[in-house]
Amino acid sequence: MTISWTTRPEEPHDVPAIRAVNLAAFPTSLEADLVDALRKDPAWMPGLSLVAERDGAVTAHALLTRCHVDSAPALALAPCAVLPAFQRQGAGTAAINAALAAARSLGEPLVLVLGHPRYYPRFGFVRASSYGIRAPFDVPDEAMMALPLDPSRPVPAGTITYAPPFSA
Repeated sequence: MTISWTTRPEEPHDVPAIRAVNLAAFPTSLEADLVDALRKDPAWMPGLSLVAERDGAVTAHALLTRCHVDSAPALALAPCAVLPAFQRQGAGTAAINAALAAARSLGEPLVLVLGHPRYYPRFGFVRASSYGIRAPFDVPDEAMMALPLDPSRPVPAGTITYAPPFSA
């Protein structure tokens, strides 16, 4: 049975539910705290915090915020979280697809993710190193991935600079 997910941009009343999703999905509060800190940072992009919901309840969250590859603008996909009861049912995929569609509609050129190398390629992500993009810290090459959103634009090479809350 395929579950249909409703996706939409975060609204102010979703903040507690998004925090609850991140707290439930991860072993510590680091990701939930990161989302809260990013909301207050200039890296926050209106419309790029997306939720998936079922029966009116937020079940998943995907966040895109501004980062850079050297001086070129890009987006960081992080964190992505799903309530444990809804994992492996498409809620996370729906939220990520909605976030990527929103980024494309805004004309954003590139999304970067540090994540599971067997999960993110389903969205079109490939090794960032194939474009000459590298993380500012040591990570397995296969885990740092890039997704160009506009094939007509060149993909910048260089080192990723994340918003300050990522290193707090």
